[in-house]
Amino acid sequence: MNRGFYSVMAAEFFSSLADNALLIVAIALLAQMNAAPWMTPLLRLFFVMSYVGLAAFVGAFADALPKGKVMFITNTIKFCGCSLIFVGVHPLLAYAVVGLGAAAYSPAKYGILTELLPAEKLVIANGWIEGLTVSSIVLGTVLGGALINKHVSAFLLDHMPFAGSPAVAALVVIMGVYILAALFNLRIPDTGARYARQPKNPVLLVRNFYRSFTTLWHDKLGQISLAVTTLFWGAGATLQFIVLKWAQHSLGLTLDKAAFLQGIVAVGIAIGAVSAAKFVKLKQSLKVMPLGVAMGLVVMIMTLVHSVYLAYPLLVLVGALAGFFVVPMNALLQHRGHVLLSAGHSIAVQNFNENLSILSMLGIYSLLVSFDLSVDAVIVIFGSFVSGMMLLVMHWHARNQKIKDSLSLIGEEKRH
Repeated sequence: MNRGFYSVMAAEFFSSLADNALLIVAIALLAQMNAAPWMTPLLRLFFVMSYVGLAAFVGAFADALPKGKVMFITNTIKFCGCSLIFVGVHPLLAYAVVGLGAAAYSPAKYGILTELLPAEKLVIANGWIEGLTVSSIVLGTVLGGALINKHVSAFLLDHMPFAGSPAVAALVVIMGVYILAALFNLRIPDTGARYARQPKNPVLLVRNFYRSFTTLWHDKLGQISLAVTTLFWGAGATLQFIVLKWAQHSLGLTLDKAAFLQGIVAVGIAIGAVSAAKFVKLKQSLKVMPLGVAMGLVVMIMTLVHSVYLAYPLLVLVGALAGFFVVPMNALLQHRGHVLLSAGHSIAVQNFNENLSILSMLGIYSLLVSFDLSVDAVIVIFGSFVSGMMLLVMHWHARNQKIKDSLSLIGEEKRH
């Protein structure tokens, strides 16, 4: 791996660290405002709306400029979104602005991998990027939980009397992390990759995005990897809130301690991601799909667990299964996208699908919460859905293979 790759990793780590710390602080702010419980998952929903609404434009933006510069600009947008809470903007709207920056950040972050590295190193690179991203989720949720802890808040206010309140003190720390990410953004080299001049007409951009969208979904390998990653990110975002609710209701933990359990899942994902990078080759990517079925089944075991000490290994296992099966699929999707499209456009299509899944699954989760369904019922519904959908994708892939084999046989018969 070259030096540019490590700069990308550091920039991604600190930017993601700040995003996840801000989520926990924003949840605490909603609680202070006595907001309805169904508004909590809306934080994540507002965050990802930009990924869906701007999908046709962020890919072109990522390909129009050197990707290190794009990452710096979009990290600055995140910083500004965080600062809006200072002036009294509602946490939902402020976090939506952070999501705007993240939506444009992502195509540059993943797209630059295909510019910096050869195809055979993409699984390894994705393993490290996902492992580091998940590590930032671990530390970000822990940092957010720590920042809302009354003892830490008191310490921060002693050293930052100008802050005036625990929430403002927490936001100052998070903004400092965004600044650190920006410094690493400036160290990312220009890879020299240049793409065709991007159109500025919104209609043309939407048309180009639709063409990229259909190209990936019609590709036999692209459609399977896209389906799996779409399901994974929707499920992962929903699981984040399920774990918080489960920890508070079934384990009796406070929000700051429940946030730590999110980090435990992320530790498992990091273990799975790094293991996949070490043991799974790009050509073997599709063989890991049964682990997605297993993950959904293991999630349902949460309903039987009422001890924190049993929760730790269970959540690590859930995360490890998720990380091990998603990293190879993500690498395969990036490779197909790079072959069929440009780096920025392929990642934009991926983000559109994945975040549309997040919007849909979080919307359903908010609806279930509003119906006062028990947390155990929600977990069973969630686990069954994940396992069932993965079985359908595996059947879809098997059907593609049969069609491919049949066409090959027809071709041989014609030659004879």
